[in-house]
Amino acid sequence: MAHVIDIQGIHRIFETGAGFNHVLRGVSLTVEKGELLAIMGPSGSGKSTLMNILGLLDTPTSGTYKLEGLDVSTLSDDDLSFVRGRRIGFVFQSFNLLPRASVLRNVLLPLAYGDVPSREREPRAVAALTAVDLAPDHWDHKTNELSGGQMQRVAIARALVCDPAIILADEPTGNLDSATGEQVLQTFERLRERGKTIVLITHDASVAARADRTVHILDGKIQQGAFVGAGTVGGTLAPHAGTSAPAAVPDFAATPVPPASTAPAPHATVPHHVPEV
Repeated sequence: MAHVIDIQGIHRIFETGAGFNHVLRGVSLTVEKGELLAIMGPSGSGKSTLMNILGLLDTPTSGTYKLEGLDVSTLSDDDLSFVRGRRIGFVFQSFNLLPRASVLRNVLLPLAYGDVPSREREPRAVAALTAVDLAPDHWDHKTNELSGGQMQRVAIARALVCDPAIILADEPTGNLDSATGEQVLQTFERLRERGKTIVLITHDASVAARADRTVHILDGKIQQGAFVGAGTVGGTLAPHAGTSAPAAVPDFAATPVPPASTAPAPHATVPHHVPEV
């Protein structure tokens, strides 16, 4: 399998009034295509900073990050925004939906920002909502009329609609009761079975147990689960960050992304068809 995510030697240092805060310390991690990965760690461990770097919302102080073989550390801010909007889907604990807009409108919104032709938007939104098993009779409802589980499924559909390479989910069951959280986890499992790559942050060990692999992070270092052995999900894991376990390099060469205003980035093209979600 090709690595969708390949980060090597990532450090993140923040400068504060009290000095320097070294949040991530030499983090290396690979994620395979079609893998459901959980990241666990206590508050202050660096997991949210790691998620922000994976989502191209923050840049590391040093180290390399390849997304689908593309070295994103070489990209301009505009190109990072371009790739983020087309190759990464986000799911948040608090849903972050427009409360007075319909379900369908919420899912359509990323397509409008992504310059997807109007005729393609609704079929793609319908395909995404169907993939998360939200009944069509809810699609015209405002999102503030839905249950928590229904709102989270709308958020997952919104993340899915641009057919991203990865879905990043930050505590996606944190605001839900156990029964509703189970429905959301089943949705992620179905998407994984269809080949989607999902990375989720959780404090809940029972949620992490549903993943193919769990990465434990503490004091800015990965303690367990950094690598998949032999290119197979569930393979041998590196016991500590900083070990010599190598991450395979994709066969194809990364190509610099042209400016977003002139041409799409490699591996970041919005497909001109309804994605198979």
